[in-house]
Amino acid sequence: MPADVGNSINWWQNGYDVLSLSSQSAMVEACVSAYAQTVAMCPGDHWRLNAKNGRDRITNSALSRILRHPNDYQSISDFLLNGTRSLYLDGNAYALALRNDRYEINELHLMNPRLSYPRLATTGDIFYQLGGNDIISRRLGEEALIVPARDVLHIRLHTQRQRFPTPLVGESPIVAAYSDVGMGAAIAQQQLRFYMNEARPSAVLSTDLVLDKDQVQALRDRWNEQARGLHQGGTPILTAGLKVQPWAQGGKDAATADMLKLSNEHIALAFRIPLQVLGIGGNNLSSTELLMQSWIASGLGFALNHIEESIGLLFGLKGPPDEYVEFDTAALLRSALKDRIEALARGVQGGIYAPNEARQTEGLDAVKFGDEPRVQQQVVPLSAVDKIPAAPAPPAAPPAAAAANDDAKPPPPEKGDRDAIQREVRNLIASADRIGRRRLSS
Repeated sequence: MPADVGNSINWWQNGYDVLSLSSQSAMVEACVSAYAQTVAMCPGDHWRLNAKNGRDRITNSALSRILRHPNDYQSISDFLLNGTRSLYLDGNAYALALRNDRYEINELHLMNPRLSYPRLATTGDIFYQLGGNDIISRRLGEEALIVPARDVLHIRLHTQRQRFPTPLVGESPIVAAYSDVGMGAAIAQQQLRFYMNEARPSAVLSTDLVLDKDQVQALRDRWNEQARGLHQGGTPILTAGLKVQPWAQGGKDAATADMLKLSNEHIALAFRIPLQVLGIGGNNLSSTELLMQSWIASGLGFALNHIEESIGLLFGLKGPPDEYVEFDTAALLRSALKDRIEALARGVQGGIYAPNEARQTEGLDAVKFGDEPRVQQQVVPLSAVDKIPAAPAPPAAPPAAAAANDDAKPPPPEKGDRDAIQREVRNLIASADRIGRRRLSS
């Protein structure tokens, strides 16, 4: 609450309000929405290591079906959007897993994180009390459910042990930015009251005459009759040397704007989001790919990996590189056509992708002979250089033809014969001289 509240018992009648430290902040909403909407854009897949040390996309598992349709009333985008919002607003995201007759998870239902929490039994077993989903409550006929941990998807952020006795409850980054959120809310509320009450006039009336109190009040009343209320926008007529002077913005207003900007930067810092993603400043990057990569290297990469590992734990996956869940961040470059095509072209030229693999990425049909990666002929491993056959030597000229040719080269001298080498050099110079004279005469 504001500091001046303690000056009066009836503080609520003096215009004071409780400062809200919830998500009712434009900056907090921007940060949370950036995470939630970006995660919802990334499609997820179930991957498994194959015998060639590559990986295969699994399309017939229970996990792959959940990653397409988590339940009968939500898309996977809707599920990830609301789950990520709960994660960053409350520090926790809960989902109830329902199984079929084969004991496979075939439905996931998001629960309200403010009505759900873990419970630790005396034996050390973990159970969850879940609530806040009206659809599940009506289908199962219970408002609150007690569910074992194996049937609950629980994604949580950092646990503050001073506040929570067990490491099972996460904490939102908003806690670290409470003071900045409160300062932003206080500035916004103060400025709102300031302008609603018209505490600062847009202009003042000045004159060199000395006016008494009654004259000043009379002039103020006449001005208000023409310029306020229903008569706003009228044309006042000034007399007695009155002049209208605009009220310039003071340094206090500029300082207030700087403080509000600083608090917004602190909130973005707590959420680990580059200011460029939010569109409020920062150093401009040369491409969309660099912007996304900088965010993936910090906050977004952690968020995706954290959600992937939690889903893998629920489905009992071995983890990377054997079996895991992965959300494809290539979807974030969907609008960066130039960067995407250049990366695929380099991958094909370097032998990383087969032509059909690159075409499939862009949704194009396969072409003939395009299923195998390709490299240029001169790209060979060093261990195979000595196994490359040498080029065949050209056939020797017949003796008659060699004698008839004036420019024929004499046989190479033996190694170490210095006089023979000198004779060969002189013959080459003479031969070049004869060729030059022939060209000049022709």
